[in-house]
Amino acid sequence: MVYPPVPHTSIDGNVWPALPGQKGQIVLSLLYQMEQTQWWSAEDIRDHQFQQLTALISHAWDKVPFHWSRLEQMGLKPPFDDLQQRWSDIPILTRRDIQEQDKSLYCEALPTGHGAVFDIHTSGSTGKPIRALRSQLALWFWSAFTLRDHLWHRRNLRGKLAVVRDSTPGVAPYPKGSRFKYWGSSRQTFDTGTCVTLNINCSAAEQAEWLARENPDYFLSHPTNIMRVANHCIENKIRVSNLKQINTLSEILRPEVRDLCRAAWDVEVTDNYTSREIGYMALQCPEHEHYHVQAEGVYLEIVDEEGKPCKVGEIGRILVTHIHNFAMPFIRYEVGDFAEVGAPCACGRGLPVLKKILGREQNMLTKANGEKVWTLLSEGAIRKLLKIAPILEYQFVQKSRTGLEARFIVGRDLTKAENAAVRVWLAEKFGPEFDFDLVFPEQLQRSKSGKLQDFLSEV
Repeated sequence: MVYPPVPHTSIDGNVWPALPGQKGQIVLSLLYQMEQTQWWSAEDIRDHQFQQLTALISHAWDKVPFHWSRLEQMGLKPPFDDLQQRWSDIPILTRRDIQEQDKSLYCEALPTGHGAVFDIHTSGSTGKPIRALRSQLALWFWSAFTLRDHLWHRRNLRGKLAVVRDSTPGVAPYPKGSRFKYWGSSRQTFDTGTCVTLNINCSAAEQAEWLARENPDYFLSHPTNIMRVANHCIENKIRVSNLKQINTLSEILRPEVRDLCRAAWDVEVTDNYTSREIGYMALQCPEHEHYHVQAEGVYLEIVDEEGKPCKVGEIGRILVTHIHNFAMPFIRYEVGDFAEVGAPCACGRGLPVLKKILGREQNMLTKANGEKVWTLLSEGAIRKLLKIAPILEYQFVQKSRTGLEARFIVGRDLTKAENAAVRVWLAEKFGPEFDFDLVFPEQLQRSKSGKLQDFLSEV
C-alpha cells in the first residue's frame, strides 16, 4: 500500500494545499529535482556532477589553503576547463591529512546562501578521530536524502518510528525510552507520526519488550542489534503486529539479518550507506538489495591499489567528494571502506550502483605470508554456521597470523559434535593453517557509538 506524504504547513489557518516554511520549501525543491535526475542517464548525471565539482574546486582554490596548495602543485588552475580529464590526478585526502592540517582545510568565507556552519567530531571505526565542518546547505541535502529514502521505500510518514541507536549513558533508558512528536528533520517538510527511542545498550529482552509494547510501524537500528532482538523475539515468540519494515544503518548488513527479520516479524530490511562526516553516500534500491550512489550529493569513486577506476564486479577503495559542502571540502576523501562495483540497475535509474559494501581494510584477514584477503562474512556462507549450532551472535578476532578467536553468544552450551562442526566451518572459511580458540562471553563488545564489527584484525 502506498501512503502519500502530507506536506507540513507553517502558516496558521492554511490546511490545504500546505505551505512549508523556508527550510521545508528548500528540501521540497531538492526532492522535486531529484525525482527527475534519478532517471537521467549515467553520462548526464556525471556531466552535471562535474559542473558542481568545478564550482567546488573553484571555491577551494580561492578560500581553502590546503586545497589551494595541492591544486597549485599539480598545475590545476582556474578556470578548470580540464577538470574531468584531470580529476584522478588530484591527491587522495586521508584522515591523517585532516588530523595534521586541521584548520587549513576550513574555508575562509562561505559563499552567500550556504548558511551557518556546524562542527562534528567522529572517530568512525578507524580509531583516528577528526573534526569536520558542514554548512546548512549540506544539511539540506542530508534532509532531502533522508526523505528520498522514506519515499523510495514507501514508508507511511504518519506511522510510528522506533529508533535504537544512541549509546550515551542515561539517554532513552529502559523501560520508557524517549518520545518525540515527529521524525526528526522530516517534520520541516511533511507531517509525521511519533518517534520513540531506546538506548542501544539495553538488553535484547528489554528491547523486545519495549518494541512489542510500542508496536511501531518501522524499526531503525544497527544490523547486529536488529539481529539479536530478532533472535530473542523468535525464541520467545514475541510479535510486533504493526511492524512493516526494518531500516538499518552504520554497519555492514549481514545476509542473515534479512532472513531473521522475515522469520521474526515477516518484514523486509532496507539499508543505507552513510558516514558521519559525509552523510548519505548510497541508499538501497527500492526494487533490489544493492545500493544506488546518491550522485546529487556526492561524487563517489571505487579505485584499485594503483588508484585506477574499478570495473563492474571488481572490489576497490571508496573515495568520495561531497559536492555541496563548501565549509570544509572533502575532495577525493578516502572513507576507509571497500565496495564492489555493480552493473547498471534494471530499475532504470542512472544513479551508480554498489553491489556490495565490504567494510574496512583493517577488517581483512592476514595470511601467514602477509597477504590480506576479504573474509566475505556478508556472503551466504555464514548461514551454514548458524545452522550448525544455536549461535545468536558472533564475532571473529584475528590475534596473530596463525591464531583466530571465535566469539559466540549461544542459546545453550554446544555439544561435542557441534563444537567439532564449528571448527570444521572455521577451517573452511578462514583456512586450515589457523589455530581457532572458541570463546563464549556474556556479551560482545561494541564501540562507543554502539556499532559491532563481525571481524577484527589485531595483526
